[in-house]
Amino acid sequence: MKFDVNYMLEVFPSIVSYVPTTLMLSIISMFFAVIIGLVIALLKRSEIPGLTQFATLYISLFRGMPTLVQLFIIYYGLPQIFPEMSNLQASQAAIIGFSLKESSYLAEIFRAALGSVDKGQMEAGLAVGMKKVKIYTRIILPQAAVNALPATGNTFISLIKESSLAFTLGITELFAEGKMLAAASLRFFETYLVVGLVYWGLIIIYSFFQRLVEKALSKPYVR
Repeated sequence: MKFDVNYMLEVFPSIVSYVPTTLMLSIISMFFAVIIGLVIALLKRSEIPGLTQFATLYISLFRGMPTLVQLFIIYYGLPQIFPEMSNLQASQAAIIGFSLKESSYLAEIFRAALGSVDKGQMEAGLAVGMKKVKIYTRIILPQAAVNALPATGNTFISLIKESSLAFTLGITELFAEGKMLAAASLRFFETYLVVGLVYWGLIIIYSFFQRLVEKALSKPYVR
């Protein structure tokens, strides 16, 4: 069977049409992952007995368990223990699974970013009468965000690619569509090559915008 460029051009629109599904899963999951990751990072830095240990256990658990196993536990396992979860949709289960998984990585990224900000800035803020909440939101978090952005961006790139695991729950996204087209045509190389190129294109576009955001956020700190 010869390499067929025409076939690739033919299936390209069908595969690209599922880009919104992939992006929807990735963006929503990343949104919740950032929130959860920041909370876990703050808990780990809190030095409050019990909360610090909980944050450490959370990070260890979700980083140590394969994503596919987590998805199956959430979608297939939890409804057996909690019958009220039997109505959980596949997309919801995927978002929950991806959010928990990525938040465990982001928690460590955020913890390191917060730790990279000079402690003297907190002391200076307290000395002039600022409350800790204002010091964090106005001084520490903006600087930590700049430091965390590159690693956070890499996490999102990984999430875009990892979203292909959603097909195991019956969700039709980029990879699932490619898998069905390949099975129907038996042109596995050309089909999966198109899928890979589409993912590559998404990463290139995202990386471009990430660099713009990095430059914009870094301007106030450039000397």
